Amino acid sequence: MRLGLSLGYWGSGADPQSHLAAAREAERLGYSVVWAAEAYGSDSVTMLTWLAAHTERIDVGAAVMQIPARAATMTAMTAASLDTLSGGRFRLGLGVSGPQVSEGWYGVPFAKPLGRTREYVDVVRQVLGGGPVSLSGEHITLPLPDGPGKPLRLAMRPSRSDIPLYLAVIGPKNLELAGEIADGWLGVFFAPEYAADQLACVARGAEKAGKPGLAGFDVVPTVPVVVGADLEACADAVRAYCALYIGGMGSRKQNFYNQLATRMGFGDAAAQVQELYLAKKHREAAAAVPFEFIDRTSLLGPPDRIADRLTAFAEAGVTTLSVTTFAPDVESRLATLRAVAEAAESSGAAE
Repeated sequence: MRLGLSLGYWGSGADPQSHLAAAREAERLGYSVVWAAEAYGSDSVTMLTWLAAHTERIDVGAAVMQIPARAATMTAMTAASLDTLSGGRFRLGLGVSGPQVSEGWYGVPFAKPLGRTREYVDVVRQVLGGGPVSLSGEHITLPLPDGPGKPLRLAMRPSRSDIPLYLAVIGPKNLELAGEIADGWLGVFFAPEYAADQLACVARGAEKAGKPGLAGFDVVPTVPVVVGADLEACADAVRAYCALYIGGMGSRKQNFYNQLATRMGFGDAAAQVQELYLAKKHREAAAAVPFEFIDRTSLLGPPDRIADRLTAFAEAGVTTLSVTTFAPDVESRLATLRAVAEAAESSGAAE
């Protein structure tokens, strides 16, 4: 199992220099990839370009570039450019986001996300494969009919035609799609105890595409990590993050993270967290997140306990475990990265 670093977003008070320091330390420690995210604040591409310019070996990954934000051809152009400039170190993660962001921020209908994702990936693959690009789909039509447009090829030679492509997905059908058309899965709230059901969905998709099971498929959950002796205190550092996603990411009727927690057996707690969060009782919502949920989906405690959990993640099928740190300052953040690397080494889980 390889290690990765998930930086999330920057802005809103976050220090980009802290992100750079963490990326450089991860590179020194042998982490394989550093990921950056986007929602409706900082974009992932700018951050990744900056990180790539200040590192030498570690891969830089988009987790994710949002599908409603860019035309598929623009995403492919960006991926080819960033991969070439970084010396073949780019990984392309894609996701449809959620209905609030897709429709409220980008003005793009959220309906039929499976079909939109499939067509989008098709176009990206065509561009990176050398084109010419054409598709007559339900959601994408290239070129437009009855006009001057014609199928075009990418007007540059990318360093790779097979840039690794990941899907950030949650539900069973979306997991199956990832297994069918992607090279990897970007997961969230991943619990080794629940992983078999999720990976079975991915395997069905791989089988549909005629792939040899999950061989070569990169399973990449983002996992919060807090090092310390007091497990409850460690969990408390992650509570607000969990409550935000389970309670506030999406509407009352359409919150994919809430639905995931429910499928994992935390339905009553997920409903309570959402009720409190939508009532703007954010502290109460955080307090209502069960310790068991946080513990299963995070790395908490002293290094030996973290080492044991890393083994569990590896045995559950994780191939790249990307940690996100919940530390109060940059020195603590770097110390956390070192502790995880040492725990992975001592556990025998590290590649």
